[in-house]
Amino acid sequence: MMFTITNEDPASVAALQLMDALSETLTQITGDSGQSSFDPNDVRGSRARFVVARTHNEIPVGCGAFRPIEESIAEVKRMYAMPGTSGVGRAVLAHLENEARLLGYSQLWLETRSVNHRAVSFYEKNGYSRIPNFGKYVGKVEAVCFAKNLLT
Repeated sequence: MMFTITNEDPASVAALQLMDALSETLTQITGDSGQSSFDPNDVRGSRARFVVARTHNEIPVGCGAFRPIEESIAEVKRMYAMPGTSGVGRAVLAHLENEARLLGYSQLWLETRSVNHRAVSFYEKNGYSRIPNFGKYVGKVEAVCFAKNLLT
């Protein structure tokens, strides 16, 4: 499937549709939509990104974002690919990694729920390693955190 990935405001119609679909999926898998862990303003800054992937027909099929945590570390947020799409998640993640590298980040961190086996497997297959839970995830046994070094 051919698609393009572009920077977009998280309040756009396409972004909101994709994030609603993500929230519904997360609620089914984990019992939590994940919305309380996402502030759209966090991905609007000059060192943050929100992206949408679209098919050649301009149909939105995936999204993802990152926000700064520290000078050299950004956190991946709101990763989603529509069911039935192939390669969208990997392409969005690769795009975010490249953008983060260009903005001077040396690592990307993220959190997902341990019960979300598909996400855990996806991040492991894409070079992310488990790290101790960070920030608001410290002490939350249902959370699993990952990091990837962008400089190697």
